[in-house]
Amino acid sequence: MRVEVYYNLHKKTFSVRHKGKVIEHTDRIVLQDVTFAVQPAGRAKVLAEGKKNVHAFVRGTIGEAQHDWNTIGDWADCSYNPYKSDTFVNQDTNEPIHNAKIVKLQKHPNAAPNITAFY
Repeated sequence: MRVEVYYNLHKKTFSVRHKGKVIEHTDRIVLQDVTFAVQPAGRAKVLAEGKKNVHAFVRGTIGEAQHDWNTIGDWADCSYNPYKSDTFVNQDTNEPIHNAKIVKLQKHPNAAPNITAFY
């Protein structure tokens, strides 16, 4: 099932959306065959109004959470900040990321959400 996942600022967790409807909230999810999406009009609205809205998300197929994905190779931490870039970026290199084979999204207690990609 293809879904879109974004960090929900109000609930402080990830929202999982399928066909435009939120189907669950979770602190951890793995997606495969991923596309990083940023809607330009939504970003422009954030820049103009200074108020955040849902316009960026990770789109992919829900993967097997129990699999030990750490054994497959190097991972990169990713992030998106509408005030700094119009795409998701690799946090180490600041290079844009548009696609990935696998992405882990996780929220740890008392910490910022973490997006890690294998691409």
